[in-house]
Amino acid sequence: MVAHLLRLRFALLVNGFRRSVWQTIGFAVGAVYVLFVVVLAVGGVAALGLGSPDLAPDAVVTGGAVLVLGWWVLPLLFFGQDATLDPQHFSLFGIPARRLTAGLALAALVGIGGVALVLVSLGWSLAWLASPALVPVALVGGVAGVAVAVLGSRALTSTLAPFLEARRAREVTSIAVLVLGVLGWLAFVGTTGSGGSFDSRDLGPVIERVATVAAWTPVGAPWALAGDVSDGAWAALLARVAIVAATVAAAWWAWTRALARAMVTTSRPTASGSQQGLGWFARFPATPTGAVAARTATYWLRDPRYAGSLAVVPFMPVVLVVVAGGDLSSPLLLVAAPLVAMLFGFSLSNDVAYDHTAFALHVSTAVRGVSDRLGRVVPALAVSIPLVVAFALASAGLTGRWDLLPPVLGLSLGTLGVSLGVSAVVSVLYLYPVPKPGRAPSSNPPARP
Repeated sequence: MVAHLLRLRFALLVNGFRRSVWQTIGFAVGAVYVLFVVVLAVGGVAALGLGSPDLAPDAVVTGGAVLVLGWWVLPLLFFGQDATLDPQHFSLFGIPARRLTAGLALAALVGIGGVALVLVSLGWSLAWLASPALVPVALVGGVAGVAVAVLGSRALTSTLAPFLEARRAREVTSIAVLVLGVLGWLAFVGTTGSGGSFDSRDLGPVIERVATVAAWTPVGAPWALAGDVSDGAWAALLARVAIVAATVAAAWWAWTRALARAMVTTSRPTASGSQQGLGWFARFPATPTGAVAARTATYWLRDPRYAGSLAVVPFMPVVLVVVAGGDLSSPLLLVAAPLVAMLFGFSLSNDVAYDHTAFALHVSTAVRGVSDRLGRVVPALAVSIPLVVAFALASAGLTGRWDLLPPVLGLSLGTLGVSLGVSAVVSVLYLYPVPKPGRAPSSNPPARP
């Protein structure tokens, strides 16, 4: 069963390249980039192990904890992205959930992310090059780290799947993860120096403090095993082995139960809503342009794919504040309004593809291109203009540069107009795959074997 699932996952991965040449090129570019990052991470740790053997173990624990947390948290943010081996596809075959768990766990490693996880986890054992006898122990810890990352990730996503299927839940989860990430970065900036300045001499103490705490958590314990053997801390070693074993057992149990439930549970139908009347169609003129505008306005309010593409827009000023080192008066904040305008305009760059089969309505009724383009832009302008103006006023107020408000407003509104105009043309000339209606904003149609 395990071998069969691995072959199936590999076949789905290979057949995904047949969708388009550009998808194959994108995969190749992504693989080369990830390989470069892996070589950089492993090589850096190996050099650190030879040059600073006291700092290397703490660096591995800290990096390993971040790696495991990424595997746990990111699938919650991009829930529904990989549906190629959905457990419900196997519900008719009567496969026991325990056998399916083992196969799906190994199948999760087939891909760029899984291969990178294995290479980095095993490669970080080179941190003990100064003590070669500890390399096998570090390899065991790396394997345990892979198990904790994969099983914990699948257990969390499977257990929270009923909650994450709701659109509001996905949006709240995405916002919460983004806020936690920003707060974590701000905490790092505050720890390493005021105003965002960073002294390389502060890196060692920061890593040591983080590693000391992370080593006693499920995400960092696997990476601390070799250090305990090196220090002769056998009690700490047994405690961390117990933490890793308990985490793997709990994740396996939770995932098995979630798989068993998913294989006998049908997908919940989407709620039809309680709105009565014509909605936005009663508010827009009874013209082709008005009809398209009303349908687009309905999409903006109800389609999670549109909401997902704009979820990051309100946090752009926060990102700029982080880049500026927490300085709310930094002139860098003046870039917020033009940046938001560009992102908002780009959101219409594949509007026709988002229509899916509904675009046949435009063809069958012979809607003019001008009416179609204007109808899609009008609702976007109604939302984006007040938003861009608000960002421009806020940035001018925070920085105290009211003298730059007119040029910032001009640049922002001009960027918005250009972005919407380019998107109106691009969305017709170039269509790329997008999630189907009703699917998660980050999902794509799965490949077929």
